[in-house]
Amino acid sequence: MPSAAERTRTLVQGTCSAELLVPGAAAPGPEQQLPDRLRLQPDARAVGPDGEILLLYPADSPAVRAATHAQDDELPAVLELTDVAPVAVPHRIRARAWVRGWLTCVPGLAAPGHMMLRLEVGELYVDDLWGDGPVDPEDFARAAPDPLRQHETELLQHLAAAHGDRMHTLASLLGDRAGDADAAALRSTVPLALDRFGLRVRCRDTAGHTFDARFDFPDPVRDVHGLRRAMHRLFGEAAAAHDARPHAGGEADGGAEQRA
Repeated sequence: MPSAAERTRTLVQGTCSAELLVPGAAAPGPEQQLPDRLRLQPDARAVGPDGEILLLYPADSPAVRAATHAQDDELPAVLELTDVAPVAVPHRIRARAWVRGWLTCVPGLAAPGHMMLRLEVGELYVDDLWGDGPVDPEDFARAAPDPLRQHETELLQHLAAAHGDRMHTLASLLGDRAGDADAAALRSTVPLALDRFGLRVRCRDTAGHTFDARFDFPDPVRDVHGLRRAMHRLFGEAAAAHDARPHAGGEADGGAEQRA
């Protein structure tokens, strides 16, 4: 499974939404009331070589003004990330992460009319499909993002739109993953998340119960080509298990072994 540091790094460098919470910053305007915190979405974000987070803003952004005039040249701030499933499923929020640190301006890195802000990481916390807890900043700096992060949205939407029948055959591999739900009476099996280690789906049975199931690949994939091979193998196993199910009038011989 991906480490908490890798999952957080993937959120920071992925396509999910991000907002910078800056205490005391305010939008321009003579009649603008000062909020306690202003939420500011960066135009772009990246991670530097030492684990610092680089955030691109217009030069006249309240975040840039606040960082420029900060006491001791450092402004405390929190970067909040929210990851939403790109397909229609119940409870679509897949992950949240918070990065607390200190904000400074980095002149010369951005094009005219923009300013790059540097968020020096002090604390990180992630709450996602794997669990929740703090992330060590040094682990975050050393981690690499998931190689499928830029393709995940398109791949999940393609699986949901064009391969609903093949997704449904995954019910044949559920086994104990179904818990108390009736795996033989599923109404839907929707792709929820995809990473180099495997595929996670969200299932709903005819009684309305929902649960998630994870299908790990035999080996982590490194790119889309490796993913295609892993998915072909997974769907092949599912089809074989589906065909081996007992049918009315007798039981089929054999069956596919469930993977942990």
